[in-house]
Amino acid sequence: MISEVVKSNELQKIDPVFGQLSFDNHEQVVFCNDKDTGLKAIIGIHNTVLGPALGGTRMWQYNSEWEALNDVLRLSRGMTYKSAITGLNLGGGKAVIIGNAKTEKTPELMKRFGEFVHSLSGRYITAEDVGMETEDMDLVRTVTPYVTGISEAKGGAGNPSPITAYGVFMGMKAAAKYTFGSDILEDKVIYVEGIGNVGEALVENLTNEGAKVYIADINQERLEEVRDKYSVDIYRGNNLYAEPMDIYAPCALGATVNDTTIHQLQAKVIAGAANNQLADGKKHGMMLRERGIVYAPDFLINAGGIINVYAELENYGRQEIIRKTENIYNTTLEILTNAETDGVTTHKAALDIAQSRIDAKKNN
Repeated sequence: MISEVVKSNELQKIDPVFGQLSFDNHEQVVFCNDKDTGLKAIIGIHNTVLGPALGGTRMWQYNSEWEALNDVLRLSRGMTYKSAITGLNLGGGKAVIIGNAKTEKTPELMKRFGEFVHSLSGRYITAEDVGMETEDMDLVRTVTPYVTGISEAKGGAGNPSPITAYGVFMGMKAAAKYTFGSDILEDKVIYVEGIGNVGEALVENLTNEGAKVYIADINQERLEEVRDKYSVDIYRGNNLYAEPMDIYAPCALGATVNDTTIHQLQAKVIAGAANNQLADGKKHGMMLRERGIVYAPDFLINAGGIINVYAELENYGRQEIIRKTENIYNTTLEILTNAETDGVTTHKAALDIAQSRIDAKKNN
């Protein structure tokens, strides 16, 4: 028994990256460490066929370095397909910083991280994600040009969260049109799980349309703040997934749609801002299809943020940002229809469109 454990540990040491299930032919994985600032970060570059890898930096108190590695691999892969399906000339990348953003993030740490980004000579362009603010990107900008989402005062497109939420709102309306025959969300019962910057902005869009919104989050103070601001209800139960609802909007961390929750879900539609909502895209996409639950692929409908920051690279204005984001509605409707016609999951239908664009560029 002891020898088997040793053998297992040895295998993990041999294949710490390539052996991960989330490793999907990533081009490059960079481990960043700085003793003076306490920085421990991982940058994942999944694919650069369509252009430089662009994706935000997430700062999170992971339970282990393995968990952080898995997250950056899954997120960077998702960014490849997000850019491809949205028609942007970008590849997929992501970064994670291991630590508590509220207590461990310092200007020195952010600048040191920026230096690591700069060392990649533009193969990876960073931006804002969970645990980050626009001012953090401004700090990174002082040491490297390879950053987007900087403040409007410094010539950037500003905080991408409202545009991300607007894209999710457009995708949700398209999924409602497909499922209910109308894209009007008035009186629809919608549960928003996770009310960070994007989640709150989505709540604002939904309440403006008259939806019946319930909110859930691990931060009680935040829940009360959003409740008072938008007159929504806080979910007080212990199993959100089993509640009767029209739409489930996951807007926190990924993998909330999994073996356990799919059997409990009472929602008719899943449309949210979180990345990698399906714990296993192929398996859980099929389970949702079998249960008749319409899933609006996350990497499509949450692409508003990358559209927003891409504007800094391509120098297009607010009007074009809105136009591209509103087109998420049309693409979502197309994918849901294609999935039904072809007899495949919506996740696969979306992946096929994204991959075909990558393959076309690669074969040119």
